[in-house]
Amino acid sequence: MRVVVVNSESMGRGDEELGKLLIPKFLNTLCKCETKPDVILFYNSGVKLLTQAGAIQEALKTLEEAGVELIACGTCVSYFGLQDRILVGRVSSMDEIVATMMKADSVVTI
Repeated sequence: MRVVVVNSESMGRGDEELGKLLIPKFLNTLCKCETKPDVILFYNSGVKLLTQAGAIQEALKTLEEAGVELIACGTCVSYFGLQDRILVGRVSSMDEIVATMMKADSVVTI
């Protein structure tokens, strides 16, 4: 099982604005890849990406339609008050997030 972890609204460390430009590019490129992750886990401010309309939502919907499971941390969703704003994926628990990571053959954090 291949797992990607998204733990922020931006990609990488350093310039935050550049990181926010890179996230949709990463997701769109992932959509075009023949080999996709089985699961994308979202926690911390990464859960905010599941509420954004536009290019990010379109890429995430494309990945979900291709069979990629999108899982958001419920504690994080509640912390940011996003319970009614999740547009794609599903909200779950830290138990499932940890279990998914432990079953994974590879975990890539962006």
